[in-house]
Amino acid sequence: MLVPVALLMLGALTAVVGPRLLARSEWPEREPVVALWVWQCVVAAVLLCCALSMTLSAAAAWQAVRGQLFAHAPQGVVEAYALSAAGPWAAATAVTLALGGAWSAAMLSREVFRARARRRARRAELLVRSPLLPGEEPGTDRLVVLEGERPDAWWLPGAAPQLVITTAALRRLKGRQLDAVLAHEQGHAQARHDWLLHSSAALANGFPQVRVFAAFRDEMHRLVELAADDVASRRFGRLTIALALVELNEHRGVFGPCPATTAEVPQRVHRLLAPLPRLTAGRRLSLTATAALVPVIPVLVTFVPGLSALR
Repeated sequence: MLVPVALLMLGALTAVVGPRLLARSEWPEREPVVALWVWQCVVAAVLLCCALSMTLSAAAAWQAVRGQLFAHAPQGVVEAYALSAAGPWAAATAVTLALGGAWSAAMLSREVFRARARRRARRAELLVRSPLLPGEEPGTDRLVVLEGERPDAWWLPGAAPQLVITTAALRRLKGRQLDAVLAHEQGHAQARHDWLLHSSAALANGFPQVRVFAAFRDEMHRLVELAADDVASRRFGRLTIALALVELNEHRGVFGPCPATTAEVPQRVHRLLAPLPRLTAGRRLSLTATAALVPVIPVLVTFVPGLSALR
């Protein structure tokens, strides 16, 4: 009955080593889309280790679960897992991991519910500040202009996503900078970055002591912005989106010697103005394939005893 223990140890090792390797690498800033994929694979592997360990622990603790799990398996396969030799810790492990899974689902549901509530509140506020004209349907305009003294622009996701921009921003944005801002926000919407942010926030809030989930949340916030910057820069140029970022954030004091909130904006502007060369297509493919194998390892560990018994 070593497989559940091995899976938990593998999950802990992945949770520790994965973020450290990514933190020491310089390529995530050059390839944020690949980095987003790698982070998802690392976290998926950790969660999969817990889920598989929970399943095998439950099978060891309760005969009913074992009968369902190995209903069509040969007797030799069942014996290879040595489930009957499990100690009293198997039930406790299964229950603890099951509660962790339920808590994760509850945190994700809460995060999505709160996000939808915030979205409804912002849409209601938008209708108050920019009322519909006679005959105009709500959500038909993809661009909404608000009267405002501070330059600002944001994407309002939903069934009918909209870009909201203030008149001050329109006065500051020149040339194709407005198109670049729109492309940046559309990059968020097309890649469904909101779901990445919700999932990472749910795990980090639900398990604040687990460092890999906190790092996952922080990196998702950073990498989705870099990925959206790249979407805009490929269409309108790096200088255009960099100048747009400066125009929209200069009043927030983020470019001074003591930057305030959104201090990642100067790093984003510097990255756009002094870009590092992208990785080769072969390197990107190898990183993507290697990351995809990370969640496969727990599955292989789980099936090794059964496959060995079938030889």
